[in-house]
Amino acid sequence: MKKDSILVIGGTGFLGINLLNNLSSKNYNLYSLSKSKKNNLRKVKHFKCDLTKKNQAKILSNYEFNYVINFLGNIDHKDKKQNFQVHLAGLKNLYKALNKNYLNLFIQIGSCLEYGKLKSPQKEKIKPNPFSTYGTAKYLASKFIKKKLRSKSLILRLYQVYGPHQKNDRLVPYVIKSCKKDFSFKCTEGKQNRDFLYVDDFTNLIIKILKHKKNPSGIYNIGYGRPKKVKNIINKISNYIGKGKPQFGAIKMRKDEIESLYPDISKVKKKFKWRPKTDIDTGLIKTIKYYEKKII
Repeated sequence: MKKDSILVIGGTGFLGINLLNNLSSKNYNLYSLSKSKKNNLRKVKHFKCDLTKKNQAKILSNYEFNYVINFLGNIDHKDKKQNFQVHLAGLKNLYKALNKNYLNLFIQIGSCLEYGKLKSPQKEKIKPNPFSTYGTAKYLASKFIKKKLRSKSLILRLYQVYGPHQKNDRLVPYVIKSCKKDFSFKCTEGKQNRDFLYVDDFTNLIIKILKHKKNPSGIYNIGYGRPKKVKNIINKISNYIGKGKPQFGAIKMRKDEIESLYPDISKVKKKFKWRPKTDIDTGLIKTIKYYEKKII
């Protein structure tokens, strides 16, 4: 029986490398695409390609991908031009280059910021109202792929995912690193309510989607479903490590910051018989152990 071929866009990033690690033990032909060649994995064919350039994207037209998972993203959320170039222009070049005859499903990784400041818990049926450049670019990308591929498209709107391989400037690894070095580090008062999903729970969902027999198209919110105060997360990490001096209130909250942001995940739980299994304490301890070995 012929193995399905899966292309992971952004396969060297945080989410991409965690997914490919989990998929490498499965019976798939795996492909990864990114602008760099770092974090290459065995059993994965890697394309070095900048999708914002049409001539580079054309290389994909020679392949027959059954599934495409798009983690394409721009690190600097404030750079308006770059956000639209990467999230929208890059996606359009990707779409044009793909051979759609063999495509079963295109999984677009969206963002909770597509909803803007709409009240939490946020549900998929509410109309998005993004206010940031990043949220707007993500929303337009979701609309584009949904219009073009219809029943072959699936949009996952992610909230806060954490775990191994995440960059040091994200909340959880930043706090871990600061505490391990026993730094005094500045942070807000930490009153924000945020949703924290451990990365293995997310990749397990992707695997369930790939195995789903019926058409799984649509839009789904992805998170743990229960918010935690940022201050509590920081204190948990500091207490586990036994060091670190968070300076709460040293940084003012941004005027446009959303105080409470978390999803209703009932739709994805029902559709895919999935639910997060990793509680916050277990997830943080696993993440701390990873960074202790790898980067600190």
